[in-house]
Amino acid sequence: MKVEFKNITKKYGDFTAVRDLTLEIESGALHFLLGPSGCGKTTTLRMLAGLESVTSGQILFDGKDVTNQPAAERGIGMVFQNYALWPHMTVRKNIEYGLKLRKLTTEEIKKRVDDVLKFTQLDKFVERLPGALSGGQQQRVALARALAIRPNVLLLDEPLSNLDAKLRLEMRDNITRIHRETGITTVYVTHDQKEALSMGTSISIMRAGDMIQTDSPRRLYNRPHTPFIAGFIGETNLIKAKYKGESNGVHTVESDLGELTCGGMHGKFAAGENCTVSFRPEALKIDFGQGCSGNHFKSKLDHLTYLGESEHFHLNTASSSLKASVFNSPEHSFKHGDEITTYVTTDDVLILPVQNDMSSGT
Repeated sequence: MKVEFKNITKKYGDFTAVRDLTLEIESGALHFLLGPSGCGKTTTLRMLAGLESVTSGQILFDGKDVTNQPAAERGIGMVFQNYALWPHMTVRKNIEYGLKLRKLTTEEIKKRVDDVLKFTQLDKFVERLPGALSGGQQQRVALARALAIRPNVLLLDEPLSNLDAKLRLEMRDNITRIHRETGITTVYVTHDQKEALSMGTSISIMRAGDMIQTDSPRRLYNRPHTPFIAGFIGETNLIKAKYKGESNGVHTVESDLGELTCGGMHGKFAAGENCTVSFRPEALKIDFGQGCSGNHFKSKLDHLTYLGESEHFHLNTASSSLKASVFNSPEHSFKHGDEITTYVTTDDVLILPVQNDMSSGT
């Protein structure tokens, strides 16, 4: 089922929660709506479900206008943050509930329930009450109940936020597997960047009611359109600069770190125009004596954070604070105050517009 938002706006009085949203979600996608709290992503999901009215614009399912269609007629399956299971009903009865409301035959109900029990690996727990299940198992029951109605579109509203770190990882794998096996168009709301990057086929970033970039996880991480997105999707180093020019596909800027060559750019800049350069902490290399290639500059070590498989160098230059993430770091004797040579390749430096407001916008 292909989902389209066409110029959707949602207002509550004078407050605009979602502003002129236009978005296409391809059939079979696992599409994430990602952004800080209050950015409008849950409101967007609720309009899609028919639980919130639309102030203006259209919502289409496979080209059919469903903007004013009641929620019960849209064929939506929804999984909430708090699971919303009936505590007095067994796993089987919780899953059967929506099917009985649809007045399906006993045989069809049994077949559908048995199917989703296998998908969600809940076969062994059919006669348990929700109170006797772990958080991850309860979440799978909620997912099974939504899948049993064979929805046109599956909506997930921060479904893993109440789980501990280990269960979140387990449920990420479960949801990804179930999506792959069912092929149902799925829209997933979260503020967790790692969830979106690790699971999504596509991601839309929202900020203060606006959709600011939609792309694949890799392109969002490697080619963000703004400094806010670069800093929201993972960590980045942002440096003030002035654009100098381009030669043979390589751009040059004058920055607080000196002259830098850059392999990527979003937008167009005239010579002398202010801009921002971005490079990820894992792209900033430490010279452990192997020599430098690409852009290199001196910095002073403020402190180290050692995490076993990785080590994070917190660095200062005359005008900037930088972070370098080194995986499988070699033995070294660097200490606070030491001068360190760092370098970053041309391809890893991205030129972005200036953005003075880096807040969530809410």
